Amino acid sequence: MSVRTLSAAEARVLAVLVEKESTVPDSYPMSLNSLTLGCNQKTARDPVMNLAESEVAAALDELKSMSLVHEVSGSRVTRFAHNMRRVLGVPGQSEALLAVMMLRGPQTAAELRLNSERLHRFADVSSVEGFLEELAEREPPLARKLARAPGARESRWAHLLAGEPALPAAEVRASSDAPAPARDAELAALREEVATLKELVHRMAQQLGVEIEPGPQGG
Repeated sequence: MSVRTLSAAEARVLAVLVEKESTVPDSYPMSLNSLTLGCNQKTARDPVMNLAESEVAAALDELKSMSLVHEVSGSRVTRFAHNMRRVLGVPGQSEALLAVMMLRGPQTAAELRLNSERLHRFADVSSVEGFLEELAEREPPLARKLARAPGARESRWAHLLAGEPALPAAEVRASSDAPAPARDAELAALREEVATLKELVHRMAQQLGVEIEPGPQGG
C-alpha cells in the first residue's frame, strides 16, 4: 500500500513511534507528551526539531487518516501506536532502516547497520544493502542511493517517504564547486596528450629543419 508524501513532522512522529517501540517498550504505546519529547530530543536526530505538542497532535491526526498510527484505549492518558510495517507492507528489517533514516537523515549502509542495532541487529553490511535495494526497487520506491558526495568513500542512502531528501547547504556548495572526478581525469588525459603531440611536432620540425613560431602561450 502506498501513502502520500509525509511532512517532516509526520515522518519524525512515525519514526519515533517505531524507535521507542523497541528501545523503551515499557513506555509504548506513547502519550502525546512523551512522543513530543522523543521528536525533539537532541541526540540521534538529524535535523534536531522543536515541535510543539499541537504540531505533534496535528501530525498524529494526519498519520491516523492514513492508518499509519492508531489510538490505544484502556488508559487514563490517550496513547498512540504505529502500523508502519503493515501499511507499507515491509518486513521488520526494512521498517528499522526506514525509521533510522527518518530520524538521522541520509547514511551509508555501514552507518545504518550501526544506528539500527537497537531496532534490528543485522549480520553484516551486505544484509543491510540487500534490504535497502529492495526498498529502492519497490514501486513507488521507498529509499534511494544518493550520488557519492565529494571526498566521500561511500554513497549514502535516504528514505523517500517525505519526498526527495534535502542535501545540506555545505554539501550542495561542495558539489557545485568541485569538478566531477570523470571530467577531472579527462582533462588531465587531454593535457598529457597535447603535451605529447607538441613534443612530437617539435622533434619532427627539428629533423626537417623547419622552425616553428611560438604560439600564443609560448608553445
